[in-house]
Amino acid sequence: MTQTTASHAPRAGDEPPSSGPPEKRDRGARPPRVHRAWTVAAVAFVTIIGAAGFASMPGLLIDPLHGEFGWSRGTIGFAVSVNLALYGLTAPFAAALMDRYGIRRVVAVALTTIAVGAALTTVMTASWQLVLFWGVLVGLGSGCMALAFSATVTNRWFVRRKGLVTGILTAAGASGQLVFLPLLSYLIEQYDWRPAAVTVALTALAVVPFVWLLLRDHPADVGLAPYGATEFVPKPPPRTGAGKRALRVLFDAARTGPFWLLAGTFAICGATTNGLVKTHFVPSAHDHGMPVTAAAGLLAVIGVFDVVGTIASGWFTDRFEARRLLSLYYALRGVSLMFLPMLLAPSVHPPMIFFIVFYGLDWVATVPPTLALCREHYGEDSAIVFGWVLASHQVGAGLVAFLGGVARDVFGSYDVVWYSSGALCAVAALMALVIRRGRADELVDAVRA
Repeated sequence: MTQTTASHAPRAGDEPPSSGPPEKRDRGARPPRVHRAWTVAAVAFVTIIGAAGFASMPGLLIDPLHGEFGWSRGTIGFAVSVNLALYGLTAPFAAALMDRYGIRRVVAVALTTIAVGAALTTVMTASWQLVLFWGVLVGLGSGCMALAFSATVTNRWFVRRKGLVTGILTAAGASGQLVFLPLLSYLIEQYDWRPAAVTVALTALAVVPFVWLLLRDHPADVGLAPYGATEFVPKPPPRTGAGKRALRVLFDAARTGPFWLLAGTFAICGATTNGLVKTHFVPSAHDHGMPVTAAAGLLAVIGVFDVVGTIASGWFTDRFEARRLLSLYYALRGVSLMFLPMLLAPSVHPPMIFFIVFYGLDWVATVPPTLALCREHYGEDSAIVFGWVLASHQVGAGLVAFLGGVARDVFGSYDVVWYSSGALCAVAALMALVIRRGRADELVDAVRA
């Protein structure tokens, strides 16, 4: 984000903006022992953990809603697909909303919207209400707290330790999944799906006071420089053109081949993770006699290993060609999905544990090389381009969440879904190899020569 020196009128509820570096206003004041940026990061961490509650629900809702209302799995999958698609399509504009109205306001409204949508599902009587409450309301709210939230917090509040903070906030989603999946599956199995939905709503509402009281939009709101900065940074005025820039970058990138290859591979990534495994693994395992709590526990373990896999993938991306890594990740993922139907059983056994660990390591390993390829080809616009590539990820996830449910209704099992997804991964592996090298790589090679 470009910082400016323009003055900015304080918003209601904000602390008065400073007119300069704190040391110039009060030379006798001691700097805080713990920088306020870490408090903001902690609030963001808690918020993302709370967000993991509603991200964990879709796969747990399919069987209970099918049993109570008689809705087809395709119908339920459609509501999940709307949720996932809106999550992705909202993300490129979320940063623009935060630039215009502030992080705190956008996140507080988003959490409230999620709470309302989750709570209203407990009184629904028709499938269109599931699409509206869970698909639209929860999808829009969660989209405002996707990549843009952690990226905006990190960019505004930190000059040093950006990588560490980004890693911590990324891990928050996996930590939340580890906490909520077993809890929500236990509530559904022991009581009903409604207490689980209410738990999600109350969790979202419980985070709102922390956001409103402790989160601030910019270090200048509390008279501080960003963590690690040597100079005070004035708060920029609200920006109104970020949304137009997001669309302009999309139109420019859409004229290039690498964008469509990256969007296509990442759509398959979303289809085989959020759309397939996160949504359909629990009901598929339950079809084979595995208890819901056991299946949800396995899904939670994936959330632990995806943190390890992402860190390792980042290390590999610094040392090896990104497109080749990407091709390898998709090829290995496809092979594992081909074997999954043979591993599903009433109980958890070592081959299934191996699959869960492997899939967890591969789950978001595709992110670092995809980001690297965006940087190679699109330079200073790479973050926005990646936002649109992320949108394709969620559209792919939404499509398979819907089609997976339809396939289960038609064929009576998920086997065809697992095999088809494995074949899609093979296509993604080939697409990744087709991506030509970016200008950044060519320049590095020229310098080395």
